[in-house]
Amino acid sequence: MAQRKRKRRKGSKKLSIKVSDGKLCGNTLWTVTTGKLTRPQGRPGKVAPLFKAVGEKIPYSFLADVRDYLKSKEIPRVGVYIAHDSMGYPRYIGRGNIFSRLNIRRNRQVLELAYFSFFVVADKVHEREVETIMIRAAGPLLDFNERKVRTDIGAGSVRDFEPGTRYVQRQYKKGVRKPGRRKRKRS
Repeated sequence: MAQRKRKRRKGSKKLSIKVSDGKLCGNTLWTVTTGKLTRPQGRPGKVAPLFKAVGEKIPYSFLADVRDYLKSKEIPRVGVYIAHDSMGYPRYIGRGNIFSRLNIRRNRQVLELAYFSFFVVADKVHEREVETIMIRAAGPLLDFNERKVRTDIGAGSVRDFEPGTRYVQRQYKKGVRKPGRRKRKRS
């Protein structure tokens, strides 16, 4: 079957090319493969990739296989991780030693968690920012992580990002005020 070429908008970037290493592991339902993304033909970019390695919604039964694969490729096993329920919704997001933390999380919520995702950030400086963005995007879906999660219309703290980052922040007209708190009227 011939593949149809997608029309790209003018100025849009070409997608990376997947070069597969083959099958890593599998069972009767799933197969986990590995590989590397390469730059498409054209001018070489000067931008370094944000991630050294990624994996999305991989069944928990392959946790050890994926850990061993990254170890064999000498890829750090520290970064941002997500634990997903059986419907694929994120239930916990964190950062640190990916596989030990995911294993601990799985042991605490055996019946709730079915899949995991991980992101090994190339520059550790951005690890906390990546985690913060993911937590804020998932918001109320996160059952087990109460830090940095906002379920109301209030914004998170801009101090969660790295020094030197420019920010735009909304404030109440009379300065910074926490939602739900009102000044007491003096009698």
